[in-house]
Amino acid sequence: MSIRSESEPQPAVELSPVPAQRGLIQRVADRFPAVESYAYSDFRWLWLGALTSYLGMNMQWITRSWLVIELADASPLALASVIVTFALPMTVISPIGGVLADRFSRRKMMLYTQAGNAVLTLAVGVLDFAGVIELWHVIVSGLINGSLMAFNMPSRQAMVSDIIPQSKLMNGMSLMSSAMNVTRIIGPAIAGVLIIFVGTEGVFFLISAVYLTAFLAILPIKVGNEGKERSGKSMYGDIIAGLAYARSASPLFGLIIMSFIPILFGMSLYALMPAWAWESLQVGSDNLGGLYAVMGVGALMGSLGLASMPRFKRRGMLLLGSCVIWGILLATVAKMGSYAVVMPLLLVMGLVSSMFMSLIMTLVQTYTSAEMRGRMMSIVMMTFGAMPLSALPLGALAEQIGSGNALFASGIMLAVFTVVFAIVYPSFLKIK
Repeated sequence: MSIRSESEPQPAVELSPVPAQRGLIQRVADRFPAVESYAYSDFRWLWLGALTSYLGMNMQWITRSWLVIELADASPLALASVIVTFALPMTVISPIGGVLADRFSRRKMMLYTQAGNAVLTLAVGVLDFAGVIELWHVIVSGLINGSLMAFNMPSRQAMVSDIIPQSKLMNGMSLMSSAMNVTRIIGPAIAGVLIIFVGTEGVFFLISAVYLTAFLAILPIKVGNEGKERSGKSMYGDIIAGLAYARSASPLFGLIIMSFIPILFGMSLYALMPAWAWESLQVGSDNLGGLYAVMGVGALMGSLGLASMPRFKRRGMLLLGSCVIWGILLATVAKMGSYAVVMPLLLVMGLVSSMFMSLIMTLVQTYTSAEMRGRMMSIVMMTFGAMPLSALPLGALAEQIGSGNALFASGIMLAVFTVVFAIVYPSFLKIK
């Protein structure tokens, strides 16, 4: 397997930290390697935009789930169906989002999609407030939200490489993951508590305001205003070129295959958590938010720990190891019936899952040339669209055998398929 040298590929734009003249943020970044990417002004705004966008998404996740519990009597299949409507557009639309991220202004793509999310969430809140919200409204809004995410994420992730030099890419990607993980801590907890006081409709109004804040955070970014040079191909031709590029590059192909496994089996807990917590732990919306939040704490620890690490060898081995541990922990958690016992296990599961996701994003960008990064990020986003391939069957299975047993099976399959992948593709263990 041929692996490119550490110096390749170089980011399309490599900017020096914007001098404030060595202001406080720059001095902190110099002193603490874990946050060195904050020395770049555009990165700070990009990170803030990601933080607020992910906050809205995580608040919306639990609010929408709780609304479905009320509308559909806590049906696991109904919950899985709503997850499908959000995830499916990532498979269908992400390739188009990736091509657009390589053709047009990445900054404008993020602005348009954040504005769309704000308006859509406001509309859902109005329907809920008026008392006319129905399950199909939630499903349709999920489809649109997922579509907007499919356009947003390739541009957001590819822009990190436009701002951060190659030598600091793992730090930048880990800090971007930390933005998501911070919101996984506070987003569900805030939403879970607020549902008690202002109802789901009030939380939807707040989420709309959060998305508007994400829109405003993107405005000061200077990088990403111009599209890349056109390839001369049609959009379909660019999509095919991106897929061919992914297939021909040995590290990339293995990374993309590996990214599917935890999406199919490891993410099942996110889809079935409300139903499982209701059945096994008898929790309300506030404690449900606590379960999501403790996973977010672990995830934040994992992403910041990875950001603090210098460049190290055998990142492929770390990737596979974290996935196996993830599966074992999921299977164990599924069989627990105590809130106090589950919490520390979820903490560790959040940590290893975060390390896995940060490493995948870092390695894909490391082994991708600048003109292909939007499309490669879209392919990684497509793996999130594979969630319905397991969410719906697992939701149906949970209806028959219980959510705990369905999650146990999912965790075992995650660990087993990872081990099988390592056996079939031993060179993956040597990826640096």
